[in-house]
Amino acid sequence: KKQHPKATVIGYVNTSAEVKAELVICCTSTNAVGVVKALKDKKEIIFVPDKYLADFAEKNTGKKLIKWNGFCPTHIRILPEDIKREKKFHPFSKVIVHPECLPAVVALADEALSTSRMCKFARETEAKEIIIGTEVGLIYRLKKDNPSKEFYPASEAAVCPNMKRTNQEKIVWALEELREEVRVSDEIRTRAKKAIEMMLKII
Repeated sequence: KKQHPKATVIGYVNTSAEVKAELVICCTSTNAVGVVKALKDKKEIIFVPDKYLADFAEKNTGKKLIKWNGFCPTHIRILPEDIKREKKFHPFSKVIVHPECLPAVVALADEALSTSRMCKFARETEAKEIIIGTEVGLIYRLKKDNPSKEFYPASEAAVCPNMKRTNQEKIVWALEELREEVRVSDEIRTRAKKAIEMMLKII
């Protein structure tokens, strides 16, 4: 922001409250393209923290973005050779990947979709086999919701350690004992809320 003081800052909704407080607007992987399109008249736009989601938004809007040099440590584990290998094993399958994957991975996919849109695609497609390029935990949900279809992880290495830290036992423990409370100052909360409200207003 010091280097680009007049820039509009877009940030992923999963960032901390402190980061949101520095944003003009939040986005999700589902609406990132829509948010950038809504701000197309802005001269400069900073996009944080995922440079690959920024690449995807840039390609689908034609708007040049100033990208923070960050990435998802889970999606970056999915490599082009993983897609090629699975496609060789399952030649009639569709390939869907998350837009936070490497651009070379996205280029090999039939669709680049957020998690919610992956679930929608799986329900609506006529394809009976689908290669999934995102966190492997989604496979369980997809199989449960679509028992007549086959789903294959693009890479078994795409495991998010942070997601796995939350389980039913810990949720029950936190609710029963009301421990590990997250506190955010009013000043940060108020500023962060504005970025979320702006997203909800324009999308």
